[in-house]
Amino acid sequence: MALPQASILFAAGVMLAASAAWAQGVATVVSPPKPPDGAEALDLTLSPECRVPGSKLYTLAKLQAVKLALKDKRPVRVLAVGSSSAGLGASATYPVKLETALERSLPEVDVVVESRGMQGEIASGAAERLRNMVAEVEPDLVIWQVGTHDALARVDLDAFGSALDDTVKWIKSHAIDVVLVNPLYTASLADDEYYTSIVRKVQEVATREGVPLVQRYEAMRFLSARSEKGEGHMLGSQFRLNDLGLRCMAEHVTRAITLSLLQPDPASTGSSGTPAVVIVPPKDAAMKAASPPPPSTEP
Repeated sequence: MALPQASILFAAGVMLAASAAWAQGVATVVSPPKPPDGAEALDLTLSPECRVPGSKLYTLAKLQAVKLALKDKRPVRVLAVGSSSAGLGASATYPVKLETALERSLPEVDVVVESRGMQGEIASGAAERLRNMVAEVEPDLVIWQVGTHDALARVDLDAFGSALDDTVKWIKSHAIDVVLVNPLYTASLADDEYYTSIVRKVQEVATREGVPLVQRYEAMRFLSARSEKGEGHMLGSQFRLNDLGLRCMAEHVTRAITLSLLQPDPASTGSSGTPAVVIVPPKDAAMKAASPPPPSTEP
């Protein structure tokens, strides 16, 4: 199906801006312009099977450690932890998908993803192991998928929130960025108030600590509503993402990181605080505003 003329012009504008920056050798970040009609639409920088509106995909925050790595022109080290990083079955492909997606969005930047699985581990038990992993890997960024197993184990909600909050604070205190990924969506638990409370608690911690959040729950719910198979086309057995679900999550995490890198740094002046990299959308980019949506209050 042919794209509307406005969409074609919008996509062309994105790529022209990126090309101009490369041609001039400018160390800058290219931000996609707003869509012609100003309305939110599906994020067409994502694969067709993974497209959701930004309001159902992320909340954004600054990533100072990653920006510093880009400014210093050194590899960006990423530590991915959580159930989809466990290296079992399809999950073993997630770090590769994530690294590929990040390097595609950050041209000429070397991204190294270290995957450390914590299959089935709840936040309070994972905290100490995660600190040991951070000390070993020395990452610029930690991507933490958290909350699904806490919800299934019915841990105390306040204890979960405290463990998550304390660990995020500890990581940030070591000048390391954090991106949180909230629990999986499944229709069987959509009306479970406790499960959705865990989803909201992850969002609360992300907002309070000022870290980006990938709203995996909302994104999967949106995609499930568009599929005849519901969430089954993204979930495999034993409450784990299948290959498509992992690919979409890698794209969603990358999108949140890419747009978070566009957040202005009020402490910087001139071009001194700008990453030495051009961030460009994939070739099919169109009709997606770069500005972050307001945080959702719904699970």
